[in-house]
Amino acid sequence: MEKRRMKNKRSGFTMVELMAVLIILGLLAAVVVRNFVGQTDKARVTTTKANLRLLHSAVNHFKMDTGRFPDEEEGLTVLIVPPDDAESYPPGGYLETTELPPDGWGNEFIYELYPESGKPFVVKSLGADGEEGGEEYDADLLSTDAY
Repeated sequence: MEKRRMKNKRSGFTMVELMAVLIILGLLAAVVVRNFVGQTDKARVTTTKANLRLLHSAVNHFKMDTGRFPDEEEGLTVLIVPPDDAESYPPGGYLETTELPPDGWGNEFIYELYPESGKPFVVKSLGADGEEGGEEYDADLLSTDAY
């Protein structure tokens, strides 16, 4: 009779046990995704700040070589393509690449000569939203603040 009872008992998981495992796995996945997304945004800000420092420095080197800052019409392009009036322009330009780097979100940087801050120039990124102003990852990033 004891053998018969053992045969009738089923082995495996109950529906409650399966649901508990699925809920735990879902919670773990949510935590991992949330942490991963936060790290991606931080990496984009870090990349943007590094590129802002690079471009700010390159504009200053351009000024030292030419005696002037690029005008807004020329923009940052003068860092990779020599202007017509440049007498002492380094071979290959002021960047190690032949293209201007984008910000962390893939947008072009903006160059402003004599901005409201009173500085001679600023290179800026409009942040994740690509619009003026914003908070957190949507905030504008300026080359004058990147140091």
